[in-house]
Amino acid sequence: MEMPIVLFDFLHAKLNYVFTFLNGWYQYMITLFLVFVVQFCVSSACLTINKEQQSELLEVGWNNSKFTQMDVEKNLNCCGFYHMAINETCTAACFPHATCNTCAVKLQEHVGEVLRFVGETGLFFSFTEILAVWLTYRYRNQKDPRANPSAFL
Repeated sequence: MEMPIVLFDFLHAKLNYVFTFLNGWYQYMITLFLVFVVQFCVSSACLTINKEQQSELLEVGWNNSKFTQMDVEKNLNCCGFYHMAINETCTAACFPHATCNTCAVKLQEHVGEVLRFVGETGLFFSFTEILAVWLTYRYRNQKDPRANPSAFL
């Protein structure tokens, strides 16, 4: 448990050391580039996760919490993950009539849509951040043409 904390402290100290010697624009460019890298990685991961991996993650989440199971069953009107057991309790409205579908199919539909949306949105904004880094680098030392040329800048 101490290794991540020590690693975080080390990285924080090194970044603080680097940022101390850089002026404000460079700090902005470096920070924006680091945000781009993280956001690009998360977006790529959202877009590349396949159905099998989604199913595994959903099953782990399903088995982790009984409260989550009841909440999903009630909101999506489904019972069970892969199969519906008649002898178990289910909070869905369809359970007394035994007309419920399983929750795995409904969850995969929603998760697939959300991951695609989050991935595409993240990619759009990550490339916007790279554009901001380039514009900052390009125009950071540009003089104002309306200014008095003999004035001290």
